[in-house]
Amino acid sequence: MGEFQGVEGVGQVLLLVRDGERATRFYAETLGVRHLYSFGDLIFLDCGGVRLYLHRVPEDQWRPGSILYLRVTDIEAAHRELTARGVRFGGPPQLVHRHASGVEEWIAFFQDSEGNQLALMAQVP
Repeated sequence: MGEFQGVEGVGQVLLLVRDGERATRFYAETLGVRHLYSFGDLIFLDCGGVRLYLHRVPEDQWRPGSILYLRVTDIEAAHRELTARGVRFGGPPQLVHRHASGVEEWIAFFQDSEGNQLALMAQVP
């Protein structure tokens, strides 16, 4: 065993879902997140190198999880395309911060098929 070098990054994020098939379709087909494998009620997807773990639970055990901020290059194009695919946003992309360098941070919030809060995020030069 070597010396602890600190946390290397996020390896996996868990979200509780009500319907595994519906959630898999939403993430894989609507958002374009690559499905890795499923094992019963456990669904694993690759979200840009971070494993997204969807775990189906009964309705009375479902609770919304942390907000996932999904990085995109062009937030306006992503917003248009996902809206066309039926995703309901809370509003258009919003500028939330401008760095001293001029880089802007943009966010647009929406919910997945199960009611979990998600957001698109982009840095715009």
